[in-house]
Amino acid sequence: MPLGKNWVYHLVAFVTVAIWGSTFVFTKMLLHAGLSPAQIFTLRFIIAYVLLIGYSFIPYLFQKNTSLSAPRPFKGNTSPPVPRPFKENASSSVPRPFKGNTSPPVPRPLKGRGRGGVKLFASSWRDELLMMALGLTGGSLYFLTENAAMLYTTATNTSLIVCSCPLFAMLLVAVAYRKSEHIRRVQALGSVIACLGMAVVVLNGHFVLHLSPLGDLLAFVACLCWAVYSLLMKSAIERYSTLFITRKVFFYGLLTIIPYYILRPSECWIFTPAVFRFFNLSLLLNLLFLGVVASMLCFLIWNWVIRQLGAVVATNWVYFNPITTIVFAWWLLHEQITPWFLLGSLLILTGMYLCDRK
Repeated sequence: MPLGKNWVYHLVAFVTVAIWGSTFVFTKMLLHAGLSPAQIFTLRFIIAYVLLIGYSFIPYLFQKNTSLSAPRPFKGNTSPPVPRPFKENASSSVPRPFKGNTSPPVPRPLKGRGRGGVKLFASSWRDELLMMALGLTGGSLYFLTENAAMLYTTATNTSLIVCSCPLFAMLLVAVAYRKSEHIRRVQALGSVIACLGMAVVVLNGHFVLHLSPLGDLLAFVACLCWAVYSLLMKSAIERYSTLFITRKVFFYGLLTIIPYYILRPSECWIFTPAVFRFFNLSLLLNLLFLGVVASMLCFLIWNWVIRQLGAVVATNWVYFNPITTIVFAWWLLHEQITPWFLLGSLLILTGMYLCDRK
């Protein structure tokens, strides 16, 4: 659809990316306080997962029936309805027309929205593996590689490589869905222009890159993780609800981070009672923002945006991440906005407009 008809979805995508762009401030404060990137990821995903589980059970807490798996009782006659006898019609081979509502049948709801209770598992083991892959690519592996890249390369290199994931997402979708999903030339041109604008914003007139093979490779792995996450999400949203998928992403994100703590047992102190004495009010508020807003709400909304706009168009909003980061740095850290920033922003807007044209 053109931008004028689905501007609400684009606005929601922009706000989501803007929130993700602001998380560097809160993450940096937690890093300075002594937490590692893996510990920050674990705490924010635990908060998000617990809240989503609670939200999923809320509708069933107000039911009079104590069994979550049983359907709600019928209010009225409790005896089962007696089937009416079939009357032989003159034209026995022709079915009688339905007298009543002639509107087409309502489509069946997506899996993961069962009325009888909260759905905990996918309908097949293949779909369950799909959910695990989403939790790995969009959760543990993505956050670990992105944060680890910052230790071996510059923030400019990391931002430039990670934020180029829409290009790889477009290529993956074009290859995986080459029979049903056709990437148009205008859409490909818009994505390239937006990527160029993102590079102008990140480099900010300093076209000198300090190459670091290990750090740049980790950033590239993070880039591929988010591109694969967008590709897998396109398949998942066709069969399951957004709430179910998001809850699974957090669950398997936490499950797949366990091998890291086995290799780094020194960081397991986060699971001891001493962690509660570690935080003050300011750090707790920062962590709650990362867990409630940046994780639970943003992941839930982002998966919904992918359902509405498609994987390619939605992922292109990642190009705005450096813009929101610089805006927050100008607002909170009083950093200067340069003409390169304005030029790059204009290129990103132009590319986004071309990506969404028919």
